[in-house]
Amino acid sequence: MDHSFTRRSFLSGAAVTFAGCSGRAKPFSGFAFVANEDGHVVAAVDLNAFALVRHVRLDAAPTELVSHDARRVVYALTPSTGTIHEISATQLRRERWTALGGLATHMRLSPRGDSLWVLLNQPLQLVQVRLETMEVLRRIPLPYEPVSFDLSLDDPCAIISFGSMGSCGLADLESQRLKIIDCGSPLGAVSFRKDGRQWAAAHLQKRLLSIFDTVSTRVVVRLPLAMRPDYFCYKADRGQLFITGEGSDAVAIVFPFSTQVDQTVLAGRAPAAMAASPATPNSPEFLFVTNPQSNQVTIINIDSRKVVAVAQVGSEPTHVVITPNNQYALVLNRRSGDMAVILIQSTARKSRFPAALFTMIPVGSKPVSAVIQAV
Repeated sequence: MDHSFTRRSFLSGAAVTFAGCSGRAKPFSGFAFVANEDGHVVAAVDLNAFALVRHVRLDAAPTELVSHDARRVVYALTPSTGTIHEISATQLRRERWTALGGLATHMRLSPRGDSLWVLLNQPLQLVQVRLETMEVLRRIPLPYEPVSFDLSLDDPCAIISFGSMGSCGLADLESQRLKIIDCGSPLGAVSFRKDGRQWAAAHLQKRLLSIFDTVSTRVVVRLPLAMRPDYFCYKADRGQLFITGEGSDAVAIVFPFSTQVDQTVLAGRAPAAMAASPATPNSPEFLFVTNPQSNQVTIINIDSRKVVAVAQVGSEPTHVVITPNNQYALVLNRRSGDMAVILIQSTARKSRFPAALFTMIPVGSKPVSAVIQAV
């Protein structure tokens, strides 16, 4: 018997009644997978019924998730064991895993979708894992402890931030050659432009964003910011970069292709992690900005640059993800251990305070990351 189908058939009936109460909500046929760091589990939330249906237990604390739509799986990273866990989106269970032999920090899915790249800080390496076999293909040695990295969408290369060393490494992933670039001061996040021709580095002590040319590795421009660049978020088409961080109750809006700070917009108290929803025929693009200190999410219309709504959510919101049908913004509340569901379409119809909070779903202890899988 297909138990996952039986469960979905049962829950879909509940979803019709629940969604019907709102008169606006449209359920999404899929799951939100939530990494619960303290609980050592990945929670599966059925978005057709808005209900927690399973906890997938792991051997350590998961901190990052990556969704692979084509393979119908989710990958969870447990840094303390340096392990990648493959979770079936249809069976809702861990099926394969591989230990990388060290302590991990971050992982990214390759643009081709055939492998995962993982940063290790013990030993200092950038590791490639082939998803078909879950075997390690490459180990690129690193000279310093890494804190962040990004993959180019076009060329087989990676940019790696070495944090307090004030430098980056530009890695050719095929030849495994690494070029060290002096960036001048301690760094946080790094990110490629959509076309890969330039990349940005966040200077944490100087409240500065540097843009580098990928081929020459020279500085194109240094952009002063009103805040420490702690968090990055791109517009759906990656034509705008939003930055928040300590020191300002605002979001800086950067145009990566014209390399300029276009505007700084107030975004609630101590704005942190963000997510951007795409435009649809019924809704403009919105930026959802978490405000962990005030337990709120500030919603900004990206076109008008105005705050259109504020949602009171759970305690310490720290992560947002948008459903593929652009109906809901899912907000993880780290301290209260739940997920707030904000109805995007209601926000699009009216400018209202507060925003339409559709429901709250308990998910586990210290949720920190989420991805969505359609089924």
